[in-house]
Amino acid sequence: MPEANYYGTGKRKNAIAKVWLKPGGTGTITVNEKPMPQYVCRRLLEMVVVQPFEVTNTVGQYDVKAKVLGGGISGQAGALRHGISKALIEADPDLRPTLRRLGFLTRDPRVKERKKYGRKRARRGFQFSKR
Repeated sequence: MPEANYYGTGKRKNAIAKVWLKPGGTGTITVNEKPMPQYVCRRLLEMVVVQPFEVTNTVGQYDVKAKVLGGGISGQAGALRHGISKALIEADPDLRPTLRRLGFLTRDPRVKERKKYGRKRARRGFQFSKR
């Protein structure tokens, strides 16, 4: 009987990550059909993505396959972390308190503020010249 894949959806800013965990793998992380280091291209963001595995001592126990849409690379890395955390809970509900305590299960509500009329951006006014 084949082992089940565990699914989690992660969100951050405008990015959405659909994550599947396959147990008993070698620990490879594939994002949009590319290996993670090739897709993310920043060491710091790679560390953000693997944080859920490190804090739960599950490094190398799952293969990750993810599809990420929207946002920039930073938002996508945060969405991946969120999705991996939710999929880990599907796989092992005992990990929930650890991930909850570190805030990996909370959807970060910070998004870009809308532009207001009479302004250049959300809060920046137009340049004023007295003379």
